[in-house]
Amino acid sequence: MILYHGSIVEVSVPQIIASDIGRDFGPAFYTTGIKAQAERWAVRRAKFARKGGRAGTPAIVSMYEFDEVEARLVLKCKDFSGVSMEWLDMVVACRSRPSYRHGYDLMSGKVANDNVGETVSYVVAGVMPKEMAIEQLKFQQINDQTAFCSAASLQFLRFVGSYKLEVQ
Repeated sequence: MILYHGSIVEVSVPQIIASDIGRDFGPAFYTTGIKAQAERWAVRRAKFARKGGRAGTPAIVSMYEFDEVEARLVLKCKDFSGVSMEWLDMVVACRSRPSYRHGYDLMSGKVANDNVGETVSYVVAGVMPKEMAIEQLKFQQINDQTAFCSAASLQFLRFVGSYKLEVQ
């Protein structure tokens, strides 16, 4: 399976990234099987960097071969097939507490970005009940992500190349 990662640099050696702000599935190396989604993320990151004074920052998509069959034999994996209370609980826990650790090596599921992220932020802030958020999110177009949450999981990714995108 081919997975993509959008950034402003080529990432030939993936690493777990932790940050001060929570991410959907916590500290991880995030990828997607959706090429267009990775391209949008790369362009978004490049535009943000350029607005911050780094003129000429490129948008780069790195590609990986993922040995999913072998990975699932040895890693602790969690898959969310869609928007559910369990998925929302995980995203809320990871986004509201950057130090939260779930114990999985590999996680896959929906991306809580843009409108989805806004809805999740309402839940985190206590403004919207989880049940209402789930009902609202059922009607959103939500992309997929695969998060490599441990060093062991990264062993199943093989860098196959990258390409640059035009940034308008």
